[in-house]
Amino acid sequence: MLVGEKVVLRPPEMEDVDTLLRWINDREVGRHLMPHFPYSRAQERDWIERVSRSESDRVLIIQTHEGRPIGVMGLHRIDQVHRQAELGIFIGEKEYWGQGYGTDAIRTLLRFAFDAMNFHRIYLRVNADNVRAQRCYEKCGFVREGTLREAVFRDGGWRDQHLMAVLADEFRRCCSTS
Repeated sequence: MLVGEKVVLRPPEMEDVDTLLRWINDREVGRHLMPHFPYSRAQERDWIERVSRSESDRVLIIQTHEGRPIGVMGLHRIDQVHRQAELGIFIGEKEYWGQGYGTDAIRTLLRFAFDAMNFHRIYLRVNADNVRAQRCYEKCGFVREGTLREAVFRDGGWRDQHLMAVLADEFRRCCSTS
């Protein structure tokens, strides 16, 4: 487990299936995630089994110090040669939105990625209209590297995504004491 100021990050377990299913099938929670058909319990169980065996993905449940699961995050497309990975995160419990749990989860995972795993760069894609997420990422040292024009189709139209990244030394300067 990885412990932050507000959160604990732990691997997903089969006991998380119903919670994960509720989150992923909630339109408001999934608004900025990849569009999809609703997931079944069997599909969610298969996903947990698949990510637990994956060498290129490391997925973690975000929970409060009191033990309540509130979200999911992970490092994806892990590239050991170039020491980089793509960050993904969402807070599924809406009452925890805007309270710093996501920021703490990201900083906790980045500390581990840069200090223990020796990564050099963590990047992500964020929808251009997801301003709250962009502010969170900036607090964690991410900078916008570019815009992927009309990269996603959502709400009946094409939408831009921003590519953001943080390098190990940038993160340490930004967030090593917080």
